[in-house]
Amino acid sequence: MSDDKLTFALNTSTPQSEPDTSLTGEALQRENVIIIGSGPAGLTAALYTARANLNPLVFAGHELGGQVSLTHEIENYPGFPDGLSGQELVERMKSQAERFGARIKMFSAVTEVDFSGGPPFTLKTDDGQAYEAEAVIVTVGATSRHLNVPGEKELTGNGVSYCATCDGFFFRDKQVVVVGGGDSAIEEALFLTKFASRVDVVHRRDELRAGQTLQKRAFANDKMHFIWDTVVDTIQGDQAVESVLLRNVKSGDMTEYKTDGVFIFIGHDPNSDLFKGQLERDEFGYVVTDSQMRTNIEGVFAAGEIQDRIFRQVATSVGQGTAAAMSCERWLAARE
Repeated sequence: MSDDKLTFALNTSTPQSEPDTSLTGEALQRENVIIIGSGPAGLTAALYTARANLNPLVFAGHELGGQVSLTHEIENYPGFPDGLSGQELVERMKSQAERFGARIKMFSAVTEVDFSGGPPFTLKTDDGQAYEAEAVIVTVGATSRHLNVPGEKELTGNGVSYCATCDGFFFRDKQVVVVGGGDSAIEEALFLTKFASRVDVVHRRDELRAGQTLQKRAFANDKMHFIWDTVVDTIQGDQAVESVLLRNVKSGDMTEYKTDGVFIFIGHDPNSDLFKGQLERDEFGYVVTDSQMRTNIEGVFAAGEIQDRIFRQVATSVGQGTAAAMSCERWLAARE
């Protein structure tokens, strides 16, 4: 074993104390594994790498848990038959990872990465600190596009949702509005018909963008109705959604429409701009990985919604975080 490799092997439990100064002359804090993001994929990767005695450092960003922390109640995650809130699930995941030695840096986000000369890789955070890591796991997720209308933010989790699979059950025998006209919007609207008594699809155009097969299913469903050439201007309600203010884009006419819920499906944006030009991304901006969560850069792995534009579920993100951590541990072990 070379001297360099021996130094790394001796530091699998404790960060190297001697700083480096190879990044723009700044002192670098040395780490074995850095995880960027604190959603289900990131916290699971933290748990597994911590149990492998890799002493991971997690940058949680400015919102622990990401999107899932905004979910009012999760009833489809295995092992919790009575359900729990997204925030509670995230806190449990965090505590479990910390129990095995993961270090979670709250309110700290990675703002710069350099994967070109690694490993080791260099990273900088919004507090100006510089780091060096033998391996990196990227789990920064994707962000649902918002309408950015009055009432949307205030009523998120209280009738406003971005996930029918997560929240559809709570609207049994109620009326809901679905905003959007693409594949995701129509797929989710069809799913909601299993629970809701009526599903109104509000679309700014006079025809859907969804595929023909989905359109046929939607038009044949007695519970689904369509409000064309229309956008949601305001979401109204005190403690929960009570109605929406609709505006016809052609006539400008405004209508107040009673509803119990608003499901918004106008797309997702992967939070991958940080890695532009360094990690391979697909045409939609999602980081490309293989079945072992490996990116095009050896030693850099990705998991969760940053690389998954299909499923976007807590359970799948947990599985992907597990795979990324195990692949990372095996990759590091092979280099010793």
